[in-house]
Amino acid sequence: MKLFKKIFWLINPILIVVFMLTMDKVFNIQEIWMNSIISVLLAFILSPRKKIIQTQNGKIKQITWLFLKQPVLINK
Repeated sequence: MKLFKKIFWLINPILIVVFMLTMDKVFNIQEIWMNSIISVLLAFILSPRKKIIQTQNGKIKQITWLFLKQPVLINK
């Protein structure tokens, strides 16, 4: 989890690259604009979300993701 807390912001660009390569090789989508739009939309849907929550102890960042059961908390 410590590694995820440090590099959660890298997941979105990695997903975009993976989806672009997949669209190009597997589905043979040759138009770059269509490939880019579909890849960015899929990466946006599957990327982690970051919220700042106000608690009694102060503000805390909360990262939620489709593939995590519980949110990850980062002290701010």
